[in-house]
Amino acid sequence: MLARFSLTAFVFLVESLAYASETSHSDPIAPILLGLIILFTGAKAGGFVANKVGQPVVLGELLAGVVLGNLTLFGFEGLQFLRDMDFFASVASLGAILLLFEVGLESSVGELLKVGVAATIVAIVGVIFPFILGYGVSCYFLPQSTHYVHSFLGATLCATSVGITARVLKDLNKIHTKEAKIILGAAVIDDVLGLIILAVVSGIIVSASKGSGDGFSMLGVLMISTKAIGFLIVALFAGIKFAPMLFKIGARLRVEGVLVTLSLSFCFLLAYLANLAGLAPIVGAFAAGLIIDGDKYAKFFGEDEMSIEHLIFPLSKFFVPVFFIHMGMQVELATLSDLNVVGLGLALTLVAILGKQVCGLGVFGKENSAVSRLTIGIGMIPRGEVGLIFAAIGAGLLLDGERIITPPLYSAIIIMVMITTLLTPPALKWALQKKPVKFPL
Repeated sequence: MLARFSLTAFVFLVESLAYASETSHSDPIAPILLGLIILFTGAKAGGFVANKVGQPVVLGELLAGVVLGNLTLFGFEGLQFLRDMDFFASVASLGAILLLFEVGLESSVGELLKVGVAATIVAIVGVIFPFILGYGVSCYFLPQSTHYVHSFLGATLCATSVGITARVLKDLNKIHTKEAKIILGAAVIDDVLGLIILAVVSGIIVSASKGSGDGFSMLGVLMISTKAIGFLIVALFAGIKFAPMLFKIGARLRVEGVLVTLSLSFCFLLAYLANLAGLAPIVGAFAAGLIIDGDKYAKFFGEDEMSIEHLIFPLSKFFVPVFFIHMGMQVELATLSDLNVVGLGLALTLVAILGKQVCGLGVFGKENSAVSRLTIGIGMIPRGEVGLIFAAIGAGLLLDGERIITPPLYSAIIIMVMITTLLTPPALKWALQKKPVKFPL
């Protein structure tokens, strides 16, 4: 009853504030202030409701975003500016970067290397099978479409949204488990492989649109792959060597706030360099967190200095929820009115889930006998912002004047992203509570 009242009161408050904003002539900063109020309050209201019904907070934040993003169905247009303004998308992206940085801080390169082989196999399996299954579903539902469309739909199922799973693991205090290390490592590798596949498929389509194969070659594929993998290797090993020197120099400045400033600057630097290398910025942020030893580096500034994790915590609690509520706002419930779109979307969702369940087979060996394959498979399910990025790129690609990803196909992909994103938090919580089955492999 309290949860329902809280949600109703929040929606009423939002409508009142938006109406007041529309009817007043104010400073240009006013819509931004109003938007932040709505996003921050909405995230907390959604988290409160989810917590009351025993679900992870992130699920409530996602659903709050779905509600706010679809008030237009009830004739209320006052929140459209939250979608249209680039500022809020930027704040959401910053939240994702801070989340992965924080997750990286709670891990280390050594811990990741211990599960490196398993994570790599899980990632490779988690890319191959979803691509094949997605290609097959596209051939079945869209027999009139070209193999370019089939390939692109298959590519959209490859990557994993590490942000969703990382948040659930943190909320449940399971971020230090072996399953979590494998999932996070595999998700990062997944993103690298997925982006390579996306670049390859996009290159083929662009080349075909020009009427020749000059724009695409195996040399190009090799260059893309080398750049992506090379960035991770160089960033990790160079960072481990030079980061301690950087923080020791910073400690000599004796200026308040230097530790958190250096930490965030290092995170943003690697996120920026990852983008230059053709990777998602969150990959660089995760790498920065892995490199920095929060407790050790804090000691450079004094025995009483708080760890970097504690310094970052208030910022992450401020920005990270915006990422999830903004992601939920991208879901358009109106797409559910087209049964053909819904059918394709559900089929893509099914193979997206099944394709990642095969990932568990990549974990073998006596040292991994007690690892929950089910947990790993479920943790790899969400496509989240990665799926949205793939869909947006496909919507911009043209072949013979026709979009590779038409509006109906885009809606089907959104359905897949929506379901895999919303399904993962409760499913992962359930899987983590089950006792793993021991394999003799």
